[in-house]
Amino acid sequence: MSEGTRGGRTAYRISVVCTGNICRSPMGEWLLREALEDAEIDDVEVVSAGTSSEERGNPMDPRTVAVMRRNGHVDRGWDGHRAQRFTADDFDDLDLVLAADRGHERVLLRLAPTDEDRAKVRLFRSFDPASVATDDLEMDDPWWGDDADFDRTHAEVVAALPGVLEHVRRELSLDRARD
Repeated sequence: MSEGTRGGRTAYRISVVCTGNICRSPMGEWLLREALEDAEIDDVEVVSAGTSSEERGNPMDPRTVAVMRRNGHVDRGWDGHRAQRFTADDFDDLDLVLAADRGHERVLLRLAPTDEDRAKVRLFRSFDPASVATDDLEMDDPWWGDDADFDRTHAEVVAALPGVLEHVRRELSLDRARD
């Protein structure tokens, strides 16, 4: 999308969405932020939200923080994370909306006010070729699980990151070509 279609914004904006915005979506948000920084891809902002307001205002689940630390990720601000709910108005400020699972995808597609907004919605794992090959596109929900479940979700996010980065590079390159 060009700057004109972003309402004057210069940054490409992504939101990662799960249910409560305390496990999967903040994990996706912060790992994607880290990957973008490591890849030196600028002009991209990443946020996260939940489809439910039940956890609104709560920090990330401590088990999410623990799995990220166990895997060598450094707190780049996630301590300040507070859960928020995704609303239809959020589409106005976003270029890509990454749903954790098909249930979230359905909610987001119903919330999307326009066809253009519906086109922004993708499953996070749809950017992982191995997940696409097996049609295993839903991010596991570790909420009721243990460390192994959080480790599996972390691995699913990490596996999709190269594909997300490639998509963002392509979108930013299209923007430059339009300018």
